[in-house]
Amino acid sequence: MKKLQLLLSFFATLNCISQSNTDKLSKPIIEEGKKLYQSEMASWYGTDIFLAKYPNKEKIGGYFSYSENDKSKCIFFSKEENPKVIGTITFDATFDVNKATTLLEERTFTKNELDYYTLRENSKKALQNDTLIKNYNNSKLNLIPLISNGEKKVYILTGPNVNGVVLLGNDYLLNFDKNNNFISRKALHKNLIPLQFKKDQTDVETMHNHQAETGDFITATDICTLMLYEKFTN
Repeated sequence: MKKLQLLLSFFATLNCISQSNTDKLSKPIIEEGKKLYQSEMASWYGTDIFLAKYPNKEKIGGYFSYSENDKSKCIFFSKEENPKVIGTITFDATFDVNKATTLLEERTFTKNELDYYTLRENSKKALQNDTLIKNYNNSKLNLIPLISNGEKKVYILTGPNVNGVVLLGNDYLLNFDKNNNFISRKALHKNLIPLQFKKDQTDVETMHNHQAETGDFITATDICTLMLYEKFTN
């Protein structure tokens, strides 16, 4: 196991990472972490907007998010055998909810959206009999499908069900082939660390372990969590 000490000074951490002399190994990790962050932001804000505007809650089957042409979209689909899109919430890079556009027209998935939907559903099937993935009280597993650079993946992050807590660890990576078939999965961190925080708190220090196969570098899930924590403690 490799110990990684994270000093979560969230105003400074991301800038330090971005401005450092990153090499060929660390740069794609940072970029992938930013994509996870964009997906989570679209999902968080998109869910609030959609639920406030969509009247037929019983028709909602689920949602997923992805980025396209500098926009981030949260897609909601219907609860039926052949689901359709029932809502599209689109954000620019600021994720300002006042600038978000909402489209509640029913339509079919685009080819790209169908891939994201299939990855999400195949991930759920892969987890049904999986003994590696752990569930903890007062938390939920967030599935984040990602299609980038010819690769299809689903990251799993553990999110809190209570306010004032950020969770580090208990995160996983699922890999899929070009036809969205499940190939493999691995744990990125050994355990789950809950951190209590206050809104005006900026410095938290913690230790957590990377699995041996994860390597020495900070992971994409670490980057995503750092960015989300910085956003919601300001």
